[in-house]
Amino acid sequence: MATTVAQPCPSWTRGSIPLSMRISRRRFSGRTALTRFTPHAALVQAVPSPSSGRERDSSSIQVVTLSRANDLQAEARAMARAANATLYDPQLIASNYGSQPVKVVRRTLQIVLALGSFGLKLLLDQRNGVLDKNRRVRAAELKDIFTKLGPTFVKLGQGLSTRPDICPPEYLEELSELQDGLPTFPDDEAFACIEKELGLSLESIFSSLSPSPIAAASLGQVYKAQLKYSGKLVAVKVQRPGIEEAIGLDFYLIRGLGFFINKYVDIITSDVVALIDEFARRVFQELNYVQEGQNARRFKTLYADKEDICVPDVFWDYTSAKVLTMEWVDGVKLNEQEAIERQGLKVLDLVNTGIQCSLRQLLEYGYFHADPHPGNLLATPEGKLAFLDFGMMSETPEEARSAIIGHVVHLVNRDYEAMARDYYALDFLSPDVDVSPIVPALRDFFDDALNYTVSELNFKTLVDGLGNVLYQFPFNVPAYYALILRSLTVLEGLALYADPNFKVLAASYPYFAKRLLTDPNPYLRDALIELLFQDGRFRWGRLENLLVQGRMDRDFSAKEALQPVLKVLLSPDGEELRILVIKEAVRVTEAFTLSTISDTYKSVPDFMRIIVSNGNANGPIITSEAEMQNMIELRDQVFRIWGLLRSSNDFDPDLLLPILQVLQQPEARRLGERVMGGITQRLAARFLQQVLRVPTPSSL
Repeated sequence: MATTVAQPCPSWTRGSIPLSMRISRRRFSGRTALTRFTPHAALVQAVPSPSSGRERDSSSIQVVTLSRANDLQAEARAMARAANATLYDPQLIASNYGSQPVKVVRRTLQIVLALGSFGLKLLLDQRNGVLDKNRRVRAAELKDIFTKLGPTFVKLGQGLSTRPDICPPEYLEELSELQDGLPTFPDDEAFACIEKELGLSLESIFSSLSPSPIAAASLGQVYKAQLKYSGKLVAVKVQRPGIEEAIGLDFYLIRGLGFFINKYVDIITSDVVALIDEFARRVFQELNYVQEGQNARRFKTLYADKEDICVPDVFWDYTSAKVLTMEWVDGVKLNEQEAIERQGLKVLDLVNTGIQCSLRQLLEYGYFHADPHPGNLLATPEGKLAFLDFGMMSETPEEARSAIIGHVVHLVNRDYEAMARDYYALDFLSPDVDVSPIVPALRDFFDDALNYTVSELNFKTLVDGLGNVLYQFPFNVPAYYALILRSLTVLEGLALYADPNFKVLAASYPYFAKRLLTDPNPYLRDALIELLFQDGRFRWGRLENLLVQGRMDRDFSAKEALQPVLKVLLSPDGEELRILVIKEAVRVTEAFTLSTISDTYKSVPDFMRIIVSNGNANGPIITSEAEMQNMIELRDQVFRIWGLLRSSNDFDPDLLLPILQVLQQPEARRLGERVMGGITQRLAARFLQQVLRVPTPSSL
């Protein structure tokens, strides 16, 4: 959603109400001493003031319980006020406007003239062979047309800006900058709406109210006020009059165009009518401000547990379908770098906070803010990142959350066949689509992109390249995926102003590493195994890198690291993994044993070396220098990995207890016997080779 709930005005100071925002005394004449509404305060005052610690604890619990109960009652009253909120019903809308031909024809002509002239320009570009050359110019023109056509088309353009399966990259970029540059509506209408919706006079609710809006957007405008009963500063969002009818008419016409496109335009492979219906439902949900308040409450519950995230509270007693009253948040837009730095804050710290929160939204709980543009992200004076505007939210299906992480693993492994198959699980492709033609396109793009390290990859370049691939094939990009890509792209764009070398993938990788190492989800567990084992060999370098990156995530737990793999190792279905682990255990044990012998040999006096080596220039062990060096490197790498675990913040020797408990299981004992048998055989073979002086081929 594009409405900014709390934009700071430079003349306002925290904790004060300037003269410019106070309601005219003539408006409140004779009524400035009205009784305040104090239901919350009455509940708190009813609790006795205890003297003992136990009484204080009991009282605190009682206050919290009563406050929560009061909040739920207030929310229930707000829901009752919004009981008649309009829902999107395409059949009902068609029935309504089918009987109003004059209104339909007038709006149709307005839209056709605007979009028809644009379409004619595209046709001329195509005939003149300059379609690709003028694509950027035409994208900018379409952005201006959408702005002039009003709220529905502003929202439509913002929605298209997240659809790489529909729009070329130039259009995605221009439409993502679409601003709600719409005029405000009269203040008298806004104030009348507040009184009608809440059933209370303005002076009984507010002790002061800004005489004009401090922010305006496509669906409504926002005023700053002070609640009379508590003195708290609030942002009051009021819906634009007649917006439901205007949007309903536009979607009626756009839906008809969608049927036409589905039937006659082959270049667009997605079901356009289904996309329009999905988007219309989201826009109509935005028109119910009680729903937005509930969205904010849920978002706060899930993500404001982190001290660097701020989500404003909702004041349910002063909220309805068309009026939303929320806690005022002082702050600066995230794209105003100089203003942020004047507060002693760093843009990159705030962007990193946004990236981590976005990843949690996408991959942890699956409930995320679907419109995180700079106006909806504020840097507070305390250094927190404040999220605003919760009208448009989306959810990631549970199965897709794991599939996305698996997709990243396949990307790192350059397993393009697996990447292509991931698109089934991600719901990008229907099961009957053959992915084999997609594999070369993925390989061509990512082989070039992956010449850089993960920390060097530019996320926008990656998204644009992937968008080109999606545009060429019959992909149907789910809304959740497109929106989160846009979110991360926006955050990287903001960071690049502060640091041209910033890479969002580098900031995201610690989260992915932490999830892979600690999450018991079967899909992620298999992805971790796939990442660590290749061609029957364990990749210790990958494990070391995952631990280095994972420890950078503040929620990383050494206690949980690798526990999922250990459990599958000893499960009935883990035989294939057990065979790999046995081989690797034998290899590591041999490396420790022989490298230790080699180090010991090097530490003894020269005359003793001659005796021990029996004249052999390479020492007591018949190995090549390269093989011995590989053994030493493997041993040192294992030591480094153990050191990473030990140096973790929550490291405790007790974290080994679960491993010891697992090792007491019968399957673990059998595995141990197989490992010991392999080690014994390998060392025995080494002993015979020493006796017979037969050089061994490198096995490392």
